Amino acid sequence: MIFLHGWPCIGLVWRAQIEAFAAMGWRCVAPDLRGYGHSFAPASNQAYAIEHVVADLAELHDHLGGRPAVWVGHDWGSVVAAELAAHQPHRSRSVVLVALAYQPDGHALDTLVPLVDRTIYPADSYPDGQWDYYRYYTTDFDAAVADLNADVAASLASIFRKGEAEAVDEVSPSAKVTRNNGRFGEAHRAPPTLPDPDLWPAADFDVLVKAFKDQGFHPACAWYLNDDANFAYARRAPDGGRLSQPVLFVNGEFDQICSISGNRQGDPMRAACTDLTLASLSAAHWLPLERKAQLVSVMSAWLESKTIG
Repeated sequence: MIFLHGWPCIGLVWRAQIEAFAAMGWRCVAPDLRGYGHSFAPASNQAYAIEHVVADLAELHDHLGGRPAVWVGHDWGSVVAAELAAHQPHRSRSVVLVALAYQPDGHALDTLVPLVDRTIYPADSYPDGQWDYYRYYTTDFDAAVADLNADVAASLASIFRKGEAEAVDEVSPSAKVTRNNGRFGEAHRAPPTLPDPDLWPAADFDVLVKAFKDQGFHPACAWYLNDDANFAYARRAPDGGRLSQPVLFVNGEFDQICSISGNRQGDPMRAACTDLTLASLSAAHWLPLERKAQLVSVMSAWLESKTIG
């Protein structure tokens, strides 16, 4: 099982799942993706296009022996896992996508914005809906990165928070980044925030903070700057990017940005997967941290049902 993290994480985000599946006899690997942690961080923003990350993972997979694996992705890691399965299906026995649905035409603003729930985000007030924060990277990248780097520990602590059911049908703060002149508004730095110990074990959070102090947020955020390249790559996938492997999608019911409940965000994934199973957990976006044991249970039950093991 190869676990792929998203923004702004490192491989340690999967600690609970890796420990559980390793105890079941699985060989588990959770690399830091390019631009994160101990992986290399190219200077060029174009180096963070998904095609290059997939190439990294293919090389790693060959190094590990190249046998078909179960690929597990969260957030941008889901994008990588799905694109790898689409472009190089021989590497994948099955795919688990956590919190972020597969977009077979490429994960980009032009595929995401048309799926915005306009009952929550009227187009005249919120043209990009909950994806306004994504747009802000493309228009004010240096400012966005500077705000996050101003206090790395506080930025990370403020990002990793639990979700609440009451917020599901409310406008997400992510939809107001441009009008607020940044994620943290006019302060241009995260407010003093303590990390939630229910999410990150203290020692792991310290490692996460060090990783972002060492690399800064620039490499991780550069992933948002490659829509055109990601479009072009997605559209080169065989069979229109259709996934024939068994796919499990685990939805965060309280996720204001990525939930597929009650909206059309999951429709392209449903159409592109031959064998898709949907599951939901009562949490927001950080499912590997918010619902550690429950995510293991959902995944293990699904693997057993598909006789993958």
